[in-house]
Amino acid sequence: MTPDKPSARRPYHHGDLRRAILTAALDAIAADGPSALSLRDLARRAGVSHAAPAHHFRDRTGLLTAIAAEGFGLLAATLREAGDLKEAGVRYVRFAREHPAHFQVMFTPELLRADDLELTTARALAADALRGAVSAVRPESLGIDTRLAGIAAWSLAHGFATLLLSHNLDGPVGGEDPEEVFRTLAAMLFRREPRHDA
Repeated sequence: MTPDKPSARRPYHHGDLRRAILTAALDAIAADGPSALSLRDLARRAGVSHAAPAHHFRDRTGLLTAIAAEGFGLLAATLREAGDLKEAGVRYVRFAREHPAHFQVMFTPELLRADDLELTTARALAADALRGAVSAVRPESLGIDTRLAGIAAWSLAHGFATLLLSHNLDGPVGGEDPEEVFRTLAAMLFRREPRHDA
């Protein structure tokens, strides 16, 4: 009796099995959303045994948590490369467009294991990068509380990205480059006439 040849059915080496499962999960989420995700279907998509996803991620929540942690890490890295607050917002929007599956999962807390160390660390890094971009514009000099300025900046970028991904901006944006549209909106964020105290 000859043994099965797993290489014929399973093209992934052990070293990149975790990545193969993550990639299959991201493809499935991009196509059908996170609610449709199942470990058994992922195993089939990745060409691995049905037990492989559970071995690496324990369960569906663990897999989605790993995706969110990876997403926040990628977001933190791209925000740190921004030269100013407006560019940080543009990079946030670009991240959402380039990583829509990550983006969907990252901001759906009920899908995630909230106390996961990798997730909380990556989320904190992304928040720090955003705070750094906000503090660089010295919003207090405009009479704006730094914490509220951060919420405003995040709300603008996140709201724009969410509306963009859900195609709610197809009409208003039209054929314009969404990043350029966002730059225009971001330029308005802290626009304020200088104060002339009597």
